[in-house]
Amino acid sequence: MMSGNVEVVVVGGGYGGVTAANRLARRDGVSVTLVNPRPEFVSRIRLHQLVAGSDDAVEGFGEVLGGNVRLLVDTATRIDAGERRVSLAGGGTVSYDYLVYAVGSGASDPCVPGAVEFAHSVSDLEGAHRLRSTLAATPATAPVTVVGAGPTGLETAAELAEAGRRVTLVCGRVLGPSLHARVRRPVARRLARLGVTVLEGPRAQVTEVTQDAVRLEDGREVPSAVTVWTAGFRVPDLAARSGLRTDAAGRLVTDTTLTSVDDERIVAAGDAGVMPDHPFRMSCQAAVQLGPAAAATILHRIAGKKPSPVRMFFAGQCLSLGRNEGVTQFSYPNDKVNSLGIGGRTGAGVKEIACRFTLNKLVSGARKAGSRASRAGGNDRLGTPA
Repeated sequence: MMSGNVEVVVVGGGYGGVTAANRLARRDGVSVTLVNPRPEFVSRIRLHQLVAGSDDAVEGFGEVLGGNVRLLVDTATRIDAGERRVSLAGGGTVSYDYLVYAVGSGASDPCVPGAVEFAHSVSDLEGAHRLRSTLAATPATAPVTVVGAGPTGLETAAELAEAGRRVTLVCGRVLGPSLHARVRRPVARRLARLGVTVLEGPRAQVTEVTQDAVRLEDGREVPSAVTVWTAGFRVPDLAARSGLRTDAAGRLVTDTTLTSVDDERIVAAGDAGVMPDHPFRMSCQAAVQLGPAAAATILHRIAGKKPSPVRMFFAGQCLSLGRNEGVTQFSYPNDKVNSLGIGGRTGAGVKEIACRFTLNKLVSGARKAGSRASRAGGNDRLGTPA
């Protein structure tokens, strides 16, 4: 059991980081500093709406982060586990007794010629803003190609088509690979009604992206004034650069209590961690469970108790297909999908309720940890409130 004040640093202000910070800040004797490169919380589940102009996809940290949490706007560049210190891009450092590793995920690096140069991403705030600006400068009749038919690709394609864009969705092999075959049917029908051209099949793989086209494995060339790449995610390499053990995807390797296999003072929350024997889908739904679980692991250790293994429960996947329709894919608690689903306007309503519920959960956590987040300059060593 630790005596005196315990300093916890949370690296990353997404769903996992915010829920962990708020939970930790409720405990007397625990001081929490959250390090995040942006001064606002990004609602990633609404980034496709930002692109089409129906939402700004951000919330002030004053709404979602408790007043007992110090917000340090800076980027972590290295974790020194031996010294228990985090180096920052702004030149300062912040020390910790425990660290929550919650750096999240972003767009994958496409291993396709021309994709990095000519394709846009919608997986982070900056990429979504760049895409929105590009679309604003592109004629409404110009062809748009979305590569990748996972949830991000489906939502982005539908949102743009509903806004009047001429969209082609390149699926690779199958439309909505994470969906049950029965639930894919209403998705396909909705996309057809919106005028989206869907390309799928074993040879519908992108082999090259150029400034004005997308080339496929079967030789087809799809005209594309704007190409959006949504296939796959990657995590930042902070753990690997810091000498911590990671998997092939760069995620911090942990045990079933979310604790780093290298250091019991480092606990993961969200997409950037992995329990090799208990994998989970990288998602907001997982992050809002992993954040409190990471906090619980740390609080157990502070109290001198043995942490409990994390237990994950999934309900399904909610997709918006424009503002007027959507699909909810139900699953078993282990995240295996079943044939049950809700479509149409009801499906859209369920997705909107899920988005609002997630935000309300963060706001509720913030209230329990205080009303307003204090802010610190990037060079303040300990994140002293300004």
